[in-house]
Amino acid sequence: MTALTLSKTSATAVSADALVIGIVKGEDGPAPAAGVPAPAGLLTEAAGVLATLGAKGGKDEITRLPAPAGTTAPLVIAVGLGSAPQDGEDFDPETLRSAAGSAARALSGTEHAAFALPVSDAERVAAVAEGALLGAYAFTAFRKTGEDDRGPLARVTVLTADAEGADDAARQDAIARAEVLATEVARTRDLVNTPPNALTPAGFAAHATEAAAEHGLSVEVLDEAALREGGFGGILGVGIGSQSPPRLVRVAHTHPEADRTIALVGKGITYDSGGISLKPAGHNETMKCDMAGAAAVLSTVVAAARLGLKVNITGWLALAENMPSGSATRPGDVLRMYGGKTVEVLNTDAEGRLVMADALVRAGEESPDAIVDVATLTGAMMLALGKRTFAVMGNDDTFRGLLHDSARRAGEQSWEMPLLADLAEGISTSTIADLKNMGERMGGGLVAGLFLKEFVPAGTPWAHLDIAGPAFNEGGAFGYTPKGGTGSAVRTLLLLAERAAAGELEGQG
Repeated sequence: MTALTLSKTSATAVSADALVIGIVKGEDGPAPAAGVPAPAGLLTEAAGVLATLGAKGGKDEITRLPAPAGTTAPLVIAVGLGSAPQDGEDFDPETLRSAAGSAARALSGTEHAAFALPVSDAERVAAVAEGALLGAYAFTAFRKTGEDDRGPLARVTVLTADAEGADDAARQDAIARAEVLATEVARTRDLVNTPPNALTPAGFAAHATEAAAEHGLSVEVLDEAALREGGFGGILGVGIGSQSPPRLVRVAHTHPEADRTIALVGKGITYDSGGISLKPAGHNETMKCDMAGAAAVLSTVVAAARLGLKVNITGWLALAENMPSGSATRPGDVLRMYGGKTVEVLNTDAEGRLVMADALVRAGEESPDAIVDVATLTGAMMLALGKRTFAVMGNDDTFRGLLHDSARRAGEQSWEMPLLADLAEGISTSTIADLKNMGERMGGGLVAGLFLKEFVPAGTPWAHLDIAGPAFNEGGAFGYTPKGGTGSAVRTLLLLAERAAAGELEGQG
């Protein structure tokens, strides 16, 4: 993991291999961003060179130039911040986060970079630190690296102006939180990027067990025998066609002073072939990412423990591999779910909702104050919201709004979606079972949410995050987002946990 430090050293005197500065769009070309903790002379001289090089100052634009005389770092990286904010306003934290991430990616192979971006308060210090660490991420576990391979940026220093009244303690706390957050986002990215032959349900459960032991979490793993004995028909029905049997993992952080409990439920399909309803060619290659929800849940619980949050967080990882075989669940089969409801399976590629249903019922038995489930659940939601935005649904408008607001504040794109009663009719018309696992094709992402709602205890605030779009980036890297696993929803869920610890769940449940 990239090392992180905070420093009040002058930008001209900091000992680093590269200095990152922020620039904005000016009327006559690029201009230094206000509030950058660097001498005015350095910024003015750099701005003149940048104009000659054709820099504009657009968001995340990267321009390299030799450092002006008198600067210890030999290289300057100018990163665009877009238009300057209105008078008296600060840069949006997400703008700084993205800019820092872009600079960190451009500095791969560099040992040490100092970031002199506008950090007027602890929130913006955190944004720069998070962006730099997230942008420096690289997944190399399965690559043979040689001497010429460029590794990720190894060390980041965030420079701060020694402003009067600056809250140094708050800034140090922000740096510490950023390190934990980035490490746990990287855990999710690593799990998502790991190929399915190296991450079976049992292997995922083993990783969760190791993480629990390291960070003082309680953990319980139900293997296939325990699942059968307990009546977890959804998880077993999805995993029965695979030679790698399913697991249900409960991992929990508890705090002696906590008076609120949140349950997080994550979809953990370590590989999704579609089962007997086999996916067409071209849709299988990235299906190692179908466990991104469970990975995000695990990372959030670990992060809560590492930060010592005064809230109880219980994570449920519903782990299975969805494969076709002679023993696989067939379209037309009926599964008896945990808790007793029966489901007619019309499409075995609508498997995520089956494993999630079992876990939702089990999570609800512990009477948490709120439940959030996270899943790469439907392609329909990608059609609705694109590849960078996740959907937020729920049975409680206030709680759903809290999730949406937490995503906004954490820098993750989300959108509130409705659970329309008329769409529920399509899943309740089975002639042989309580429910069908498929309803109308139109509005399919909402239908999936309505199916999950059937397994949430009455009166418990619940939200459903469909992260099918942003969980895996098949395109090029951008900002602090790499190609491959992104760590979607971890930042949102951690902020939700912090808000619960601060008493913002009062009135829920």
